[in-house]
Amino acid sequence: MEALTAFAYRLLEPQLKGRAAIIDFPVVTLVLGGARSGKSRHAEQLTMLHPAPWIYIATGQPFDDEMRARIAEHQSRREPGWRTVETPIDLPDVLVRAAGSPALVDCLTLWLTNLMLGDHDVPAAVARLETALAARTAPTILVGNEVGLGIVPETPLGRLFRDEAGRLNQRIAARAGRVLFMVAGLPMTVK
Repeated sequence: MEALTAFAYRLLEPQLKGRAAIIDFPVVTLVLGGARSGKSRHAEQLTMLHPAPWIYIATGQPFDDEMRARIAEHQSRREPGWRTVETPIDLPDVLVRAAGSPALVDCLTLWLTNLMLGDHDVPAAVARLETALAARTAPTILVGNEVGLGIVPETPLGRLFRDEAGRLNQRIAARAGRVLFMVAGLPMTVK
């Protein structure tokens, strides 16, 4: 069934972009990639293949003008039918509350940053996230950055972050029914 679903997705995606359609997708999809690889835009398109309303779970925090501009750019391209929930820390709780609606989480890496900089228990938070994902019945598309392909970070905190992000991506990828890797706006199916 999974192979048939993946085939149907590849076959129908160009015709369905931006339009709601009912297709049997895995409950959890992980979209990874580097900066400006097209992760968020592709995740939005995948989410909109399901009937609205869609929940956009935003984990970013607008600490400065540059981040405010990034958030505004993301918001400006969304079609009607999206409901945004901002949650820098309580991602698992929001996923549980939105269990019956298609949800897009953007992004896991910013969520991890918030946890680490706030001195939260990262392993416990990730375990709660996995429990929340297992309980969901509606499609969940999660966006994350692949930060392990570049140079080794200079600082201990940078190296710890890179390692924690890699561990988080591995755990979510193991649970996901589909994993995509974005390169120059193009999705590559990993799983």
